Amino acid sequence: MAIQSSTSSDTTQKHFFVMREFLWGAIAGAFGEGMMHPVDTVKTRIQSQAMLTASFYRGIAPGVTGSLATGATYFGVIESTKKWIEESHPSLGGHWAHFIAGAVGDTLGSFVYVPCEVMKQRMQVQGTLTSWSSVMMKDNISMKPSLQMYGYYTGMFQAGCSILKEQGLKGLYAGYWSTLARDVPFAGLMVVFYEGLKDLTEYGKQNYIRNPNFRINSSVEGLILGGLAGGFSAYLTTPLDVVKTRLQIQGSTLRYNGWLDAIRSIWMVEGAHGMFRGSIPRITWYIPASALTFMAVEFLRDHFNEGLSNPNSQDVASVSVEKKGSPLQGAV
Repeated sequence: MAIQSSTSSDTTQKHFFVMREFLWGAIAGAFGEGMMHPVDTVKTRIQSQAMLTASFYRGIAPGVTGSLATGATYFGVIESTKKWIEESHPSLGGHWAHFIAGAVGDTLGSFVYVPCEVMKQRMQVQGTLTSWSSVMMKDNISMKPSLQMYGYYTGMFQAGCSILKEQGLKGLYAGYWSTLARDVPFAGLMVVFYEGLKDLTEYGKQNYIRNPNFRINSSVEGLILGGLAGGFSAYLTTPLDVVKTRLQIQGSTLRYNGWLDAIRSIWMVEGAHGMFRGSIPRITWYIPASALTFMAVEFLRDHFNEGLSNPNSQDVASVSVEKKGSPLQGAV
C-alpha cells in the first residue's frame, strides 16, 4: 500500500513539473516576443516591401499571444515526450528525440500561433492609419489608397473578425504549411547548433580551465549559446520565412498561388537577394530573442523548481532546446 502511495505521489509530482514547464515556456516566449517586437516589425516590412514608417509596436498583442502558445507547447511537449521517445524508441534518442518532440510542440502551437502571426504581420505592415491610407507598397504590388488589400485594423480582435469575415478560416491560416516548413527545420537546426556549442563549451572547460570549482551559471550559458544557435538557424531558414511572410500578408489580392509558386516567383524576379531579404533584422531579432527566451526558462527553473524532490525532474530540467516563433515561434 505504501509502495502504491509512493508511486502515485511520484507520478503526480512529475506531472506537476511538466505542467510548470508549459507555464515557464509561455512566460519566456511572451517575454522574448515583447522585448524584440520592434525589430520583428522592421523585418516584416523589409520582407513584404512595405513602404511605411512609425508604429513599431503595431501587432504586439497577437504577437505576444502567439508566443505564449508556442512557448508553452514547445517547452511543455518537449519535456513530456523526450524521455518517452528515448525509452520506447532508443534509436531515436539524442538529437532525434529533441527534433521530433520539438516538431510536435511546434505543430500543436501552430493552431494558435499562425492566426496570431497573420494578424500581427498585417498590423505591422499597416503602420499608422495615415501611412496606410496615403501610400501602399512598391514594385508590382503598388496600389492606390482606394484599392487597399484590406481595411485598417484597429486591434487584434477587430483584425481577427475582419479576416474571418472576408476570407474565412483560410485567411486566418494563410501560409500555414509554409510556417511549418520554416519552423520544423528551424527547430532541428537549433538542436544541432545548440548541442554542438554545448559540447564545444564542455570540451573547452575540460581542456583549458584547470580550476575544478569553475562553474557557468545555467542562465548565462543559455543566454549565450541560445543566442548563437538562434542566429545561425535564423539565417539558414530566412528563405522559408520570406515565403511565409509574402503569403500571409497578400490578403484577397493574390500574388502567389501557394508556397511553391512563391519560391519560384521570388527567385525568378528577385534572385538570391530576394530569398534572403530581411535576413539581417531576422538574425538581429533571433539572437537576443532566443537568448532571452532560453535564459528566462533556465532562470524560472532554477528559482521555482528547487522544491521538487522527484529525481526524474533532474533529467527533465536538463533539456537544452529552444524554439520560435517562435518562438521563440514561432517564437520560435
